[in-house]
Amino acid sequence: MSPLPSVALGIGLAAACGFRVFVPLLGMSLAARAGLAPLAEAAPAWAQTDTALVLLVVATVLEIGAYFIPFVDNALDTVATPAAVVAGTAASASVLGGNFSPVVQWGLAAVAGGGTTGLVQGATVATRGASSAGTGGLGNVLVAGGEALLSALTAALAIFAPILALVVVAGLCFFGARALLRWRRGRRQPAQAAGTMDG
Repeated sequence: MSPLPSVALGIGLAAACGFRVFVPLLGMSLAARAGLAPLAEAAPAWAQTDTALVLLVVATVLEIGAYFIPFVDNALDTVATPAAVVAGTAASASVLGGNFSPVVQWGLAAVAGGGTTGLVQGATVATRGASSAGTGGLGNVLVAGGEALLSALTAALAIFAPILALVVVAGLCFFGARALLRWRRGRRQPAQAAGTMDG
């Protein structure tokens, strides 16, 4: 695979990890086992093993199911955020190895892959926090379903149309950054108001 599609594939998979950690890794494993280009040649050997497939299926089902439980989903975010960044970085690095030296491979994976994952994951945390505050956690079921669907769609797009996925991910990052900024402003305002009243 040439450099640009491999970078686009890596960033697409990383973005999908921001929605759900294991969904894109499972997609990568299935695509590699099916011999689908470009993952048939880019995916690491471990992704094509029976053991990896079984573990990823179990992990995916458990992760998706857990996010449908109110308030458990918010608790999971504390673990999922660093796990997602690690998974996104690893997924990116695994498809970049054939085109770059190890230093460039892992540098790109950490900055582009891990950074994209962190931004998407941060936006999901902000969305879930707003949903919890506004609906008492009842609306989080819809948020969880949307995140799982977006993770699967983003991973599929990255596998079958990596350049298009890169464009979509750029849009997701733009809106994700806006959501994070609004969320932080919203959290800051009550604190400032409380400080003014105390004064």
